[in-house]
Amino acid sequence: MSGDKYFITDQHSPYFLTLTVVQWVDLFCRRDYRDILVESLNYCTKEKYITIFSWVIMSNHLHLVCKADPPGELSAFLRDFKKFTFKAIIRKMKNINESRREWLLDKFSFEAQRTGRAKQYKIWKD
Repeated sequence: MSGDKYFITDQHSPYFLTLTVVQWVDLFCRRDYRDILVESLNYCTKEKYITIFSWVIMSNHLHLVCKADPPGELSAFLRDFKKFTFKAIIRKMKNINESRREWLLDKFSFEAQRTGRAKQYKIWKD
């Protein structure tokens, strides 16, 4: 993916990955958002040729040790996972009683505009 610091050279080797929320915003202190990550990881292990050895969700980032099994690719998994979870989190944020809604949306909107890598909101760091 263009703009990334690191590149996945072997699509089928195990990797330790850290997916971080922009500006280290404490997003996953709310169960609603953590559940989206867990459900998405479960889906990906069943449908996207991903083997997840371990994972942990922190308040503002996610650690994974995983690998893609052929014909899947790790970069495609990351792209799809980030895209799906970001949309699901924004949708959930707009439909629940989120006390920080305006502040969070403002942060994510600013980051999208600043980087130019998203249209409206950007949750995940590149």
